[in-house]
Amino acid sequence: MRLTSVVRAGIATAAAVTAALAFPAVASAHVTVNPNTAVQGGYTKVTFRVPTERDNASTTKLEIAIPTDQPIASVSTRPVQGWTAVTETSKLATPVKREGGDEITEAVSKITWTAGAGAEIKPHQFQEFDVSLGPLPQVDQIVFKALQTYSNGEVVRWIDEPAAGASAEHPAPVLKLSKKTDTAAASTTTSAGPTANASGSSSSSSSSSDGTAIALGIAGMVLGLAGLVMGVLAYRRRPVA
Repeated sequence: MRLTSVVRAGIATAAAVTAALAFPAVASAHVTVNPNTAVQGGYTKVTFRVPTERDNASTTKLEIAIPTDQPIASVSTRPVQGWTAVTETSKLATPVKREGGDEITEAVSKITWTAGAGAEIKPHQFQEFDVSLGPLPQVDQIVFKALQTYSNGEVVRWIDEPAAGASAEHPAPVLKLSKKTDTAAASTTTSAGPTANASGSSSSSSSSSDGTAIALGIAGMVLGLAGLVMGVLAYRRRPVA
């Protein structure tokens, strides 16, 4: 009877530790941009990852705002099966000169992806939307405010600025930009311009994040099982009354 109690306690401990370690990965399930770093002045491909966090509704639309205070001259989308992408442009208050010397008077300010029938992001699934951007402005970061629309009409506004910190309930996707100081830094950005290959797999940073979550979960299970084994051994070593 006592052995059964020890086993049950060990299993409960394993479950509790695993849940505690896995919680950060679950809590961070929001609209993100991957990779979340790039180099100023270069071209890059970013991926907006959109999970559906509702049990009774699917994601049917994603809207991403592209800031125009530091406009990006070239913005192009990669087709997503079953989804339609529409870009909107806005007039610039001050024209911006491109590398070729010509001026741009308007720039893409918004991208909207809308799901066709059957292509919605179902509960507990996610979809990725690729965008090619460049040249990237000479700023520290780009904040892409996002709106996620569900099939029940709910709209989640992922617009909280980075200043809100870790306590932000709906953080906006943020792309950090570093200065181009050497060839090593330049290698983090696609150098082939707006026609660069966009068929690569998910970014290394997002893969690293996923790998970290998995590792934490496994670590929790190992710790729990270790506790179970130690409990059983301790029980067996008890002197017989």
